[in-house]
Amino acid sequence: MTPRVAAIHDLSSFGRCSLTIVMPVLAAMGVQCCPLPTALLSTHTGGFQGNTFLDLTDQMRPVANHWKAEGVEFDAVYTGFMGSREQISLTGAFVRDFRRPGCRIVVDPVMGDHGRTYRTYTPEMCREMAGLSALADVITPNRTEAALLLGEDYGSLRLDREADCRRWCEALSLDGRRSVALTGVSLTGRTVGAACFDRDTGRVEFADAPLVEGQFHGTGDLFASVLVGAVVQGRTLREAAELAAEFTSQCARRTREEDTPQREGVDFEPLLWLLGQRMEEREPCRS
Repeated sequence: MTPRVAAIHDLSSFGRCSLTIVMPVLAAMGVQCCPLPTALLSTHTGGFQGNTFLDLTDQMRPVANHWKAEGVEFDAVYTGFMGSREQISLTGAFVRDFRRPGCRIVVDPVMGDHGRTYRTYTPEMCREMAGLSALADVITPNRTEAALLLGEDYGSLRLDREADCRRWCEALSLDGRRSVALTGVSLTGRTVGAACFDRDTGRVEFADAPLVEGQFHGTGDLFASVLVGAVVQGRTLREAAELAAEFTSQCARRTREEDTPQREGVDFEPLLWLLGQRMEEREPCRS
């Protein structure tokens, strides 16, 4: 039976991010995506001015109640950026309502980057996100979000040091209760990927791919979405992270080669066929 994922993210109609990445990626990997949009935006907020914003918080509970009444079940719940404390709270309630044996809860604790929280995030929202992350089976924080979740100094984590990555992954695992894919790890300076603590094995392993210089909107959403698709299709956490790192690297390389405007996000659509192909194999994408 086709795996089914509930994706709780915002929908930006232009500029590749959130649901405009999540939905096609999961579909290409043979996974049914059931979106629960938290907001509708005309564009994402990176590089655009005057975007429209429709808050859909008041629709989240009615949608969840209808799905519950219809007996809808999910193989995973996958959450991303949240616009308010109330949305985070409602998402936590959704997780508790729809969690069942075999349903993976994957939280991308989107709160900030480069050592700073996003301008819409308050300390209260960060605490609420930590609470939501505590419900997860897998979390996918970047360096900034890892520091926020642990209440540690951003500068104390070096993603080019294996010992640091191992220590932080183990701390983020909450004594081994959840798996962790710590993103942005670059041990050599020529590659980038993730350090992965797998609660099933108790080990920290690394997944990486060639580093493509530049800033590309949407690569975090792309990595996490591929990881979710691979996990619900039976891949181990390391296999899923390897697939996600390699595909994200390929898409970043294409974006740079095509000179895609930065604000339009990572140019991934022409490469989606690789995901469908590789889901039938037991190795990462290689072009």
